[in-house]
Amino acid sequence: MPKPVLDFWFDFASVYSFLTSMRIAQLAAEAGVEIRWRPFLLGPIFQSQGMKDSPFNLFPVKGQHMIRDVTRTAEEIGVGFQWPDHFPQSAVPASRVALVGLQEGWGEDFSRAIFRAEYVDNRVISDQAVIASVLTHLKVPVDATFAKAQSDAIKSKLRDQTADAQARGFFGAPTFTTASGEMFWGNDRLEQALRWAVREGA
Repeated sequence: MPKPVLDFWFDFASVYSFLTSMRIAQLAAEAGVEIRWRPFLLGPIFQSQGMKDSPFNLFPVKGQHMIRDVTRTAEEIGVGFQWPDHFPQSAVPASRVALVGLQEGWGEDFSRAIFRAEYVDNRVISDQAVIASVLTHLKVPVDATFAKAQSDAIKSKLRDQTADAQARGFFGAPTFTTASGEMFWGNDRLEQALRWAVREGA
């Protein structure tokens, strides 16, 4: 029988997506669930809701608590973390490259590496040199990949996935959806989403 499937919708600008990316593979393997990584952009969704900045910045008191929350959680799951000097960052270039990688089989490793570059190494992931260094480390051809990432097909795919996320009523990341469309929001809902996917596939 095929494995139950859970879609992992993420934005590189989402620090909670970073936490999920660091732990989802092992938990999904233990649960027997296939994960489909789905990059999308929160910015257009926030703008449609009247927000012109990240909620971290719009609500400073809540934002400071969330930074502490992420720091605690990162320590608990055993990953490094530092709040980036630049936040939020544009996720468009990295998301397009991730889509290329997800088609070619290296997208998950690339996505995790980009998250680490941003939230562990405090690098600017919209910088082409940063993306190129990740690709080089993964032994992926840099120039050919950048060319594919600039194709109309990849640009359209990212726009379409963002529009799909908005149509589904997403308001943050990470978000998880099961085969039936059941939606779960937040890193702390990952385990429940996996259980639900298993239940649907039973």
